[in-house]
Amino acid sequence: MTFTRRVSSCFSQFLGFANRSFNSYKLPGDPSSSPSLTYGIHIFHCPDEVGIVAKLSERIASRGGNILGADVFVPQNKNVFYSRSEFVFDPVRWPRKQMDEDFLKLSNMFSAIRSVARVPALDPKFKIAVLASKQDHCLVDLLYGWQEGRLPVDITCVIRTYGKDVINIHHGLLPSFKGGNPCKQAFDAGVKLIGATSHFVTEELDSGPIIEQMVERVSHRDNLQSFVQKSENLEKQCLAKALRWYCELRVLPYEENRTVVF
Repeated sequence: MTFTRRVSSCFSQFLGFANRSFNSYKLPGDPSSSPSLTYGIHIFHCPDEVGIVAKLSERIASRGGNILGADVFVPQNKNVFYSRSEFVFDPVRWPRKQMDEDFLKLSNMFSAIRSVARVPALDPKFKIAVLASKQDHCLVDLLYGWQEGRLPVDITCVIRTYGKDVINIHHGLLPSFKGGNPCKQAFDAGVKLIGATSHFVTEELDSGPIIEQMVERVSHRDNLQSFVQKSENLEKQCLAKALRWYCELRVLPYEENRTVVF
């Protein structure tokens, strides 16, 4: 069993946290937002101890930054700490290079396993490659989303084999319906719930750490065409969401085959 530890309202005020939702801040580029403030993200993964949240907040505030939201996760009976913070800052008062140096000091202070800061308006977009096999509906959807500027990435190429982090999408009809044309098998069997799973790729097929899962109900009113269309739509949505979360530093590895998703 795990639990999520969140900063309480009074503790947040004590540390100088802004008690507001992320939606109340307009991202840079919005004509009604302040031109001097820039949006940043920081993720932190280290052994758990007292004072981590206080030091993170203090470091951001000391540079004139303002925290919009902070998400903290500490698994029960495990000496490990995860956090993801969203904040705004003035890049004149807190230059990007200085930000990395400040967070590096915190990383060394707490023997961090991972500490990453990202400023979407200043940092280059993630460069990614897309691997596709057989069906191309998810590939086409990603390329369209990239072309329209809806995904915070630059797709550089489409390839077949790769040796680092790979995010896969597959339908939610496994393991009951394997082999050729699983949608037809599931339709013929009269299933009432279909889904999709996005996950990291490992050597074991379709068994990597899960990032996101989505489901949708189907009924006797669906024909095979609408059944397949619903399944493919879920796959496209689930993959796009996983990719966006990965680029927004929301996904962290947890234990051997799990993830923390903020």
